[in-house]
Amino acid sequence: MASWALVTGATAGIGESFTRLLAENNYNIVLVARDMPRLHERASQLQSQFNVQTHIIQADLSTDAGCAAVEEYITNNQIDVLINNAGFGINKAFTMSELKAEQEMFDVLVRTPMRLMHIVLPGMKQRNKGVVINVSSVAGYIAGGSYSAAKSYLTIISESLHTELAGTNVKISALCPGFTRTEFHQRGRMSMKGLPSFMWLNSDKLVAKAWSDAVKGKAVSIPGWQYQLLVFVIHSLPRSVIRRVGMNLRAKQRK
Repeated sequence: MASWALVTGATAGIGESFTRLLAENNYNIVLVARDMPRLHERASQLQSQFNVQTHIIQADLSTDAGCAAVEEYITNNQIDVLINNAGFGINKAFTMSELKAEQEMFDVLVRTPMRLMHIVLPGMKQRNKGVVINVSSVAGYIAGGSYSAAKSYLTIISESLHTELAGTNVKISALCPGFTRTEFHQRGRMSMKGLPSFMWLNSDKLVAKAWSDAVKGKAVSIPGWQYQLLVFVIHSLPRSVIRRVGMNLRAKQRK
């Protein structure tokens, strides 16, 4: 039976890199995103370049209907790899943002990955095989508003499930990248002008490391020496310092 991988946020950035890496590894790909023309374009490219099958799910994962559509597909089809990658960012402080936007970000970054994992994991456990990668962020280690809080959930739930499923061949991993050259910051209207060039990561390279780490059974993947060092420093400093740094960083991005 052919193996299938499902990738949310599959048309750009880290998600698009994952679709190519998985197709190159002979997985058929289920692409989930909002933009139907880009979904068709990416699916066509994967089919022609890697000779794999594809399936498209057009879904806005900030909505109940969008999340339910993906849940239903997983319920009715065997998924061997799940990449929870869909992103969402808000370029406002929590007390200045709209509640609707905060709820939508929560639904994309927390609600949807939780529900998709809850549905896909029983089948993976039964088959004693599967990989789940949750695209989190090093932002989850700092106190940078509700985005950091949401990413912290993804990292912690991944670590918890990694421990829970340690006696199986089901692999669970959190990918915690730093700043990556994708459309994310432009879409969120975030200012990144002050960031040194060496802090930017390449999407294809970090995805390759994330996949390698997940297959090896690592609970957390932090690509890039600069971010491995950063996380080490974060764990070494008092939380009062981390809180100030995190909020200052978020404030600079809003300028």
